Amino acid sequence: MAKGDVEVEVESRKLKLTNLDKLLYPVPGFTKAQVIDYYTRIAPVLLPHLKNRPLTLKRYPNGVDEEFFYEKNCPKHRPPWISTAKVWSWGNDRWMDYCVVDDLPSLVWVANLASLELHTSLSLGKKIEEPRMMVYDLDPGPPANIVDCCQVGIWLRDYFADFGLKSFAKTSGSKGLQLYIPLNSAVDYSRTKGVSKGVAQQFEREKPKQVVSQQLKTLREGKVLIDWSQNDQYKTTVNVYSLRAREHPTVSTPVTWDEVEECLSERDPMRLRFTADAVLERVSSFGDLFEPVLSLKQKLSAKLPTTETKKRAPRAGGGRSRQQGQRRPA
Repeated sequence: MAKGDVEVEVESRKLKLTNLDKLLYPVPGFTKAQVIDYYTRIAPVLLPHLKNRPLTLKRYPNGVDEEFFYEKNCPKHRPPWISTAKVWSWGNDRWMDYCVVDDLPSLVWVANLASLELHTSLSLGKKIEEPRMMVYDLDPGPPANIVDCCQVGIWLRDYFADFGLKSFAKTSGSKGLQLYIPLNSAVDYSRTKGVSKGVAQQFEREKPKQVVSQQLKTLREGKVLIDWSQNDQYKTTVNVYSLRAREHPTVSTPVTWDEVEECLSERDPMRLRFTADAVLERVSSFGDLFEPVLSLKQKLSAKLPTTETKKRAPRAGGGRSRQQGQRRPA
């Protein structure tokens, strides 16, 4: 084996780990071995959020300062025990086989590919047309920052609470804050996209100096974009506890609303910046703050504002498979 390579056994699965001494985060000197170690140690709280979900890999084979690529099709050289989910791609006009990470060996294998970021569907692979949650990505347009996102997040939290809906916050691990509204009940994307867009547009009308609902850069300076567009069957969102490819190994981290309010009151964006080591310590102290997102059942009120969105006809043949190779519709 090459220098820096090692063979390991993870829950009875044999894996070859390669280039372990490669610096994937050069500034802090964070190596590939440390990336794999983080994902191994965070696995008890991360895996439930990955289970049964189509996964897009965002790979940085030469580190965060070099080129990256997204990989939707699970690599053909995957071990036979890696699960996949078959999802129709309208853009590519064919079936895609997404990786599904259900266990620790699969997670270690994915981390060994230098997939620093893990981006998942809001749906389960077997019911790809049904989102399990509604999500907002609150993205600040400079000079706004995450402190401004905290204010908008609190406004949204209180707004949805008036409709009997509980929401949960996590950092994006990059610049902003993300708001998750668990549903875990029968709903489709035309409904969640319509509501998420309708609410974002209402906030834009009522708070035009602080909020924008459109992604045009010319409109975003000094404001927070309430990005509702992630509520789409064909998009993925960075998973909770995923590393981010920033200068330092920051993590998309669940936070309490008390922490969000403290960040806002102190005007200190660093209060909501967490690296891998800090997140492991938080989980040791608090457990999984995002666990309710997986289990809390809620329904969107008919009184919520909405806009009409186009609904694509579902394709037959979706679901989960353990077979290798590319499959196309008959």
